[in-house]
This record gives sequence, C-alpha cells and structure tokens, in this order.
Amino acid sequence: MKRLIGFAIGLIAALLLTFFAGENPWNIFMILLRSAFGSMYDLGLTLSYTTPLIFCGLSVAICFHAGLFNIGAEGQLTMAAVTAAAVGILLPQVPFPIAPVLAFTAALLAGGLWGWVAGWLRAVRGSHEVIITIMLNFIAAGLASWFTLKVIPNPNSQSPETAMVSANYMFKDFDLIARLFPDTPANASLGFAIVFAVLMWIFLWKTTWGFDLRAVGANAEAAHRAGISEKKVRIWAMALGGGLAGCVALSEVLGSAGQYRIGFSPDYGFIGIAVALLANNNPLGIIAAAFLMGALHKGASDLDLETSTITRDFSRIIQAFIILGVAAQAYWEWLKKNRKRKS
Repeated sequence: MKRLIGFAIGLIAALLLTFFAGENPWNIFMILLRSAFGSMYDLGLTLSYTTPLIFCGLSVAICFHAGLFNIGAEGQLTMAAVTAAAVGILLPQVPFPIAPVLAFTAALLAGGLWGWVAGWLRAVRGSHEVIITIMLNFIAAGLASWFTLKVIPNPNSQSPETAMVSANYMFKDFDLIARLFPDTPANASLGFAIVFAVLMWIFLWKTTWGFDLRAVGANAEAAHRAGISEKKVRIWAMALGGGLAGCVALSEVLGSAGQYRIGFSPDYGFIGIAVALLANNNPLGIIAAAFLMGALHKGASDLDLETSTITRDFSRIIQAFIILGVAAQAYWEWLKKNRKRKS
C-alpha cells in the first residue's frame, strides 16, 4: 500500500509536467488509460508487455535479495532469446511438445550462464557486478547481432532478424490466452510468469536456500559466521537471476514472434529494475508492478497520435518520477523509524 502512494505521487508529478508543455494533464491521463485498456486488443498488448517485465522484475529482485545489483538482465534475455531462436532453426526435426521445452531449456541455460559469469567474477575476483553486467550487456548485444546476421539470418527479409523457427517450437496454436487476445503478442507465457512469481516467493520465504540467500543480502558477515557460503550464494543468485531474465525468450520468441529480432526489447531488463523497486522486491508484488509498468508502456504509445507536444518517450519520464516517488516514500518511512528509535 505504501508503495502505491509513492507510485501515485510520481504519476501525478509526471502528469503535471505536461501542463508546461501546453497539454491538459487529465487528458494525458485519459489517453494513457484508453490506450492501455480501451479494448481487448489494447489489453492484449498491455499484457504482452507485462509478461517480460514480470520475468525481468523477478531477475532483478532475486539478486537484490542476495545483496547484488543485476543491471545485466538485458544482456541475459538477449542471449536467451537468440539461443532459443538458434535451437528452433538449427534443429527443425524435433517434434512437438519436446521442441518448445528444448528451446526453453536452452534459453534458461544461456541466460543463467550469462548471469553466472557475472556472479563468479563478483564472488571470486571481487569485480563489481554493476560494471561486469553493463559490459556483458554490450557483449551479448554484439554476439547476438553477429549470430543473427551471419549464422541464421532471415533470407527473405532485409530486417536484422533471424530466420523463423520451426513450427514445432511454437505453442501459440494451443494457447488459450492467445485465442482470448487475437492479433496481439499476448500468450500463455503470462501464466508461466505468474507461476514463476509464486514459486519465487515460496523459494525466498519457505525454503532454507531462500533463507540463506536473504541472509547473505542482509548481512554477509553474519551469514558467513553462521556457516553460509557467501560466494556460492552470490554466484547462484546471479545465475538464477539470469535464468529468470532468460524466460523472456518464452514470451517473445516461442510465444509470439517465432524469431529473434535485433532490438526486440524496449529495455525490458532496465524497466525490470523499476518493477522490482516498485514491488519492494516481493515476487507477488512484482506481478502488479509489472502490470502497471506494462500499462504505462502501452498507454504512452498513442501519445504521438493524440497530442502535438508529448511523445511515447514520456513513459520513461513517468517511470522515473514513479521511482522517485517510491524512493521518497521509502525514505520518509526510514526517517520515521529512526525518530522512533531515538525517542
């Protein structure tokens, strides 16, 4: 509830900025609502943005709980997506339903390995995970681009994209969510994302492994004295975070596009940071936070058409103000707790 207050403050502050651009803040708000929820088609697009944001929010949150800042979700999902596409193109004879399971497993491993590298460098070499993951993002983008353009390009298109995966790897024909929202990228991976969020909550708060992970994040020295291996926890936390980010391949490649496209992600990995912060790193809260951020992203898409001075990039400004609002709310709560302790 407290996070929602911060969200509301940030949203109102961002909307008030539009007044100085000559727009009516209320009209902008209504455009955002209408564009995000005005029809089943609009809602389907909103949910299609929500799904990868749940995965990326979980990726960032699991690392936050271990005392790590995972800025590498973008690179991890990139490696996972191009890996899923490569499996679907290079192994076309694998039958359904083994095919999508194989591609999804490969994507999980690719994303997890990319996260594991950052975790190993942090735990063993002492390299800061922020610097490492930023560099790995660029390396992932370069590798994915090379593989897309040189190894498995689409011969029938001038766009920077891979060939289409074999139809055996797609599950949209058997997808109830895709049928409910036709002509949109929404698919059953939304259900998987929600299930993963529930499982992540159980893992963090109902298992000894989750306790160890949270203990390291809360106080690494105390956890070490209690016999918990800080290095192992941080390595596997980053690997798990990478695997969760890699789940984006399920929604974007196997669920809708059927191929890897360079630049397919509108910075899902970075928006996932905002999602995790808004949800206070609670896996169940991430579902709602991702839905709100997905609605903002979809809602802003019509600003170019319906206003003369505000563009779709305004959604980034709203996200920034929301983060500031949530941070201000958290800081205020921290101040109140400190005052109570002193008194």
